Amino acid sequence: MSENCNHDCSSCGEACASRDPKSFLEKPHAESSIRKVIGVVSGKGGVGKSMVSSLLAANFQKKGYHTAVMDADITGPSIPKAYGINEKATGDEHAIYPVVSKSGIQVMSVNLLLEDATDPVIWRGPVIAGTVKQFWQDVVWKDVDYMFVDMPPGTGDVPLTVFQTIPVDGIVIVTSPQELVSMIVGKAVKMAQMMNIPIIGIIENMSYVECPDCGKAIEIFGKSHVDDVATQYHLPVLGRIPMTPSIAAASDAGAVEDLEGNWLDVAISAIEAIPENPDKSK
Repeated sequence: MSENCNHDCSSCGEACASRDPKSFLEKPHAESSIRKVIGVVSGKGGVGKSMVSSLLAANFQKKGYHTAVMDADITGPSIPKAYGINEKATGDEHAIYPVVSKSGIQVMSVNLLLEDATDPVIWRGPVIAGTVKQFWQDVVWKDVDYMFVDMPPGTGDVPLTVFQTIPVDGIVIVTSPQELVSMIVGKAVKMAQMMNIPIIGIIENMSYVECPDCGKAIEIFGKSHVDDVATQYHLPVLGRIPMTPSIAAASDAGAVEDLEGNWLDVAISAIEAIPENPDKSK
């Protein structure tokens, strides 16, 4: 920092520590222990991002890891429903405590704080972003190997807050088969690149329907463009999740943890292989 610094970075061309994005990183609660943080993002809504977040955490939990999901989609929270969680989070003057699912996944969501889960969250951007920061700073995340942050769609306040204040080890981009996704994925990719966040790869949700008679994959949304998009942005395809009655039924019943399938095996291996963020405070 220059000795003449007036702390107004908007009109300054100097490269100094005050402009380093790492300087915005916030420490988690003193009693938290979090090894890796994975963001699950999408450029638009309706692609099943929350389902992918809940499936990833459940699959890692089955492998013997301790996992957690931070539901950062404040105005559209759905993670508690996926796990069949009905109880509320608790807290005291010391901290907020996440709710633990039946398989041991730690979950924090605004729905766990509302009196009625159907109450709308009608908050302005800064309040929403502040809530996400609280989920990181004020919640005690105990002995977490992998935290999955279920982000809201788009590139607004919350993704910016997460990327600036939480030491994210990498992100997974969730998309769907339609051709429109090329532009949508591009927005998510470019935001991550601007924020210096590693991109692990792309997962295509609702990729196909499996014929119950012959097992053939039927692309009901038309030919998938995920390979073309992945090539365009030099990213690996980490998995293709089909549309199946079992997935829909598990989601409705709050039984995502009971789902069996190898759709995310490549994604799991890729996430396991990423190095820990050296800037993470433990």
